[in-house]
Amino acid sequence: MTTAEDEAPKTEQPAQPGLPWTGRPQRADLICWFGIAASGLYALALIPIRPLLIGHHPILLELLTGSMTSIVTAGAFARIGQAPIALAVLAAVPGMIMFDPFYWWAGRRWGRGMLTIFAGRTRRGHRLVTRAEKYGHRLGWLGVILAYYLPIPAALLFVIAGWTGMRLLTFLLLDTLGALLWISLLTGLGYYLGQDAVNIAKTISHYGLWASIALVIMVIVTQQVKNRRDTTPEPAIPTPDQTPPE
Repeated sequence: MTTAEDEAPKTEQPAQPGLPWTGRPQRADLICWFGIAASGLYALALIPIRPLLIGHHPILLELLTGSMTSIVTAGAFARIGQAPIALAVLAAVPGMIMFDPFYWWAGRRWGRGMLTIFAGRTRRGHRLVTRAEKYGHRLGWLGVILAYYLPIPAALLFVIAGWTGMRLLTFLLLDTLGALLWISLLTGLGYYLGQDAVNIAKTISHYGLWASIALVIMVIVTQQVKNRRDTTPEPAIPTPDQTPPE
């Protein structure tokens, strides 16, 4: 995935709104951009089947999504003897990290431009980028391991890992280790909850169709609200030679 073009991180700001690269995109730019877009489409496509699988096939749901609810449920199934505990842990790794290399690659190619696109150009997005840069630069390799525990999206730290020159193999090893630690914690929680968590999961599956419809509606509404918020103009910040209006 690493090419000669990736040897030095690219830190230029995007030339066009909504794009992290400058000038005409190269093939690697398009592949990386498609991989990141595919991660969102993949998550949306699986929304209808999540409630259907959670109560009967949580291991399969882990493998497909690596979601927190599927991991906790798999741990609960292990507690009542319906799944091996080792499988409950390991099955979640592919689903959790499958798209992470694309975010590393985006940081490698586009640097801070990708952070800005990812977080948005609002004041809130600027604060999020600043916080991610601070954590990423201070923590280094430890930031990848602790990405699932920190109060910022893990993808931002993965972008910074690529931006700061971390090798792909190193990133994959650290990301897998961090995922295993997080998965083990969630599996342990499910194991502790046991039958109670299994009962909840089976209830969700019983009403899976209605739950799926509700999830789809919630995603659509949330996206519309986010888009409206991102397009709302922010008050201009006065420059040092500008005097705020009385």
